[in-house]
Amino acid sequence: MSNIARMMQRATAGAAGGAGLDVDNVFSTFLYEGTSSSLTINNGIDLSGEGGLTWIKARNFGSSNHALFDTARGGGSYLQSNETSAQETPVSAPLTFNSNGFTINTQADSWNGTYYSNTYTSWTFRKAKKFFDVVTYTGNGSAQTISHNLGTTVGWLLIKRTDTTGSWFNYHHGFSKSGNPQGAILNETGAAFTANASLWNLTYPTSTHFTVGDNNSVNASGGTYVAYLFAHNDSGDGGFGPDGDQDIIKCGSYTGNTSGDLEINVGFEPQWVLIKNASASRNWQIVDIMRGFGNEATSSFLAPSSSAAENANLANIAHLTSTGFKLDQASGQDFNENSNTFIYMAIRRGPLAAPEDATKVFDVFAGNDSSYKIPTGFVTDLVIGANRSGSDKFIGSRLTGRKAMRTNTTQAEGSGLPFPTDAWQYNDGVKPGFFAASTAAYWLWKRAPSYFDVVAYTGNGTARTISHNLGAVPEMIWIKKRANTDGSGTGQWCVYHSGLGGGKVIQLNNFASFSTSDYFPSTQSSSDTFSIGTQHQVNGNGSPMIAYLFATVAGVSKVGSYTGNGTGQNIDCGFSSGARFVLIKKTSGTGDWIVHDSVRGIVSGNDGFLELNTTNAENSNFDVVDPYASGFAVTTFNDWNEDGHSYIFYAIA
Repeated sequence: MSNIARMMQRATAGAAGGAGLDVDNVFSTFLYEGTSSSLTINNGIDLSGEGGLTWIKARNFGSSNHALFDTARGGGSYLQSNETSAQETPVSAPLTFNSNGFTINTQADSWNGTYYSNTYTSWTFRKAKKFFDVVTYTGNGSAQTISHNLGTTVGWLLIKRTDTTGSWFNYHHGFSKSGNPQGAILNETGAAFTANASLWNLTYPTSTHFTVGDNNSVNASGGTYVAYLFAHNDSGDGGFGPDGDQDIIKCGSYTGNTSGDLEINVGFEPQWVLIKNASASRNWQIVDIMRGFGNEATSSFLAPSSSAAENANLANIAHLTSTGFKLDQASGQDFNENSNTFIYMAIRRGPLAAPEDATKVFDVFAGNDSSYKIPTGFVTDLVIGANRSGSDKFIGSRLTGRKAMRTNTTQAEGSGLPFPTDAWQYNDGVKPGFFAASTAAYWLWKRAPSYFDVVAYTGNGTARTISHNLGAVPEMIWIKKRANTDGSGTGQWCVYHSGLGGGKVIQLNNFASFSTSDYFPSTQSSSDTFSIGTQHQVNGNGSPMIAYLFATVAGVSKVGSYTGNGTGQNIDCGFSSGARFVLIKKTSGTGDWIVHDSVRGIVSGNDGFLELNTTNAENSNFDVVDPYASGFAVTTFNDWNEDGHSYIFYAIA
C-alpha cells in the first residue's frame, strides 16, 4: 500500500472513528508542570470533535485526588476515582476540550497548582470504535440496557453516579466467565466479587450495550450516571494501523506465582498498564512509559483508588517486553501474589505506521543542555551524546531509564553515567544533563515502525531468535551487555549490518574491521525477530542486554554500503533534500565510526566530525563530506572513500 493510499485510508477511518487510526490518534500520556494559570496541553487528541476522557493526577505530592473530565458531561465538571462523591462543578469550568488536546482554565492542586512545584500526569482516551466510549444515562430503578458505540468486546466498564455519592462499580473482561458476571470497585482496594442481580442484572455486556440492575450506584430512579467503556482487542480484530488490522488495547488476567519472572504476553509492547489483584484487598496500580515503565530497576506507579503521590521507588516490579510485560518480584502483592488472579488493561505503544517525515522521528542538537531539556518536538526514545571538546560518547534510551552506557568502551550501564531522574519524563524532548559545555552535541531518535526499535532482553546462552517491533527486517543492529551477570565480562558493542551480512560482526567501540563469528547467524532476521548466537556479548546467560534496530524507510532513513573510489562520489539514499545525519565506517580495514550532521556541518567546505569509538574532540580540519540532494557525497579521504575499500553507512534525511 502506498503512503498516499495509507493517508487516505487513515483520513476516512478517522471520520468513522475506527479502523485505520493510529494509537497516537486515540491515546496520550502527557506530563506537565502546574502553572496556576491557563495552560494548553497539545497531545494530538481530537477531543472537541470526537469526544473522550482526560484523567489527571498530581504526581509529586499526596492528598491530591484524581480528576476525571469527559466530553459527555463537559469540562465544567469532574469526578474523582478515589472518592465516592458526586461530580464537582466549580463556578469556572476547569477544562476546555480542543481539537488537539485540552486547555486547563483554572488553578487547583489536583490539576494545575504551583505550591508544591506540582507535576502532573494526564491520560487522554479518545472515543473510537474498538478503543473507548463514554456514555451518560438516567437511572429508572429497574433493570435496563444502555446502548454504546464500542462495537467490540467490552474489556473494562466503569460506572459512576454523578448526582450524588456512589462507588465506582466496574466489570472487567479478565474476570471469570463462569456463572454470574463479577464486579469490583475502583475507589476501594477490595477483591472482585460475584455480582448479584442488582448490579449487572446477571447479564454480560455485549458489543452494543450493557445491562444494569436496580442498585442505586448504577441505576437509581432519576439518578444520573456516566459509563466509561474500554475495548478488548484480540488476535488482529482491533481495526487500527495503516491496514486496519492491529490490536491496541487488551484486557485480560493472569495467575500469580511464587518465583517472580512472570511474563504476560498481550501480543504487543504496551505503553500503559493498569493492574489489580482481583483475589485480595490490594491497590489498583497504573504504570506508563512516560513516568518510568521500561527495563530499569525501579518503576513509578499511581493508584487510582488513592490520593497518594506517585510511588517512584518500586524496585524490580514490572518490566516491558516486546510482546507485553514481565513481573519480576514475587513479594509485590499488588502485582504477583501466589495463586491469586490479577486483571489488567494494556494499551499499545505507538505509532503503528512508518514515518513519512524524518523531522518527526530524528533531531540534532548542538549547545548547552545543563539547564534545560533538548526540545525535539517528539517523545524521545534514544539519545547519543558527545562533548565536542573531547570526552566519552554516551548512549541512553527511554527503555533503560536512568542509566546510560559509553559507545567507546565496554563498560556496563550506569558506570558514572546516571541520567537525571526526570531525563525521560518529557513529551517533547529529553534532558540528559551530562555536558555543561556549550559544545555538546546530541542525536535523538523516536521509535517508529520500519525505522527504529529498541529491545531489552535477558541472555540465556543458547542460540535463538528475539522478538522485536520494528515491523521490517533490521538492516543494522547494535547489541550491548548492560551488566556482567553471567561473569564473562561486559564485552564489546556488537554490530550487525546488512552491508556485511550474517555470520559477521563489527564492534562499535573500536576501529577494527569486521570479523566472522556466530554472534549473528548467517540466517539473520525477519520482520518479527532477529537471531543471536551463544556468545556472551550478545547472549550471556542471565545478563541483561539491549539491542538497537535500524532500517531503511524511503525518503527518511537509509542503511547501506558503498565501495570507495578515491576520487569522490555521490551516495544516493533516495532523499529529496540531503542527509541531516551520516554515520560511516570502513569495514575492509581499520577506521573509526564517524558521525556527521547538518547542524555541525555537512557543507562544501571543511566539516566537523566526531567518532563514536574514541574520546577525540571534534575535528573540523578537512573537507570530507559534501551536500548531495539525494543523500551525501564523500571526497577523497581514506576513512571515507579509499579506492577499492568497503564502507557501511547509516543516513537520515
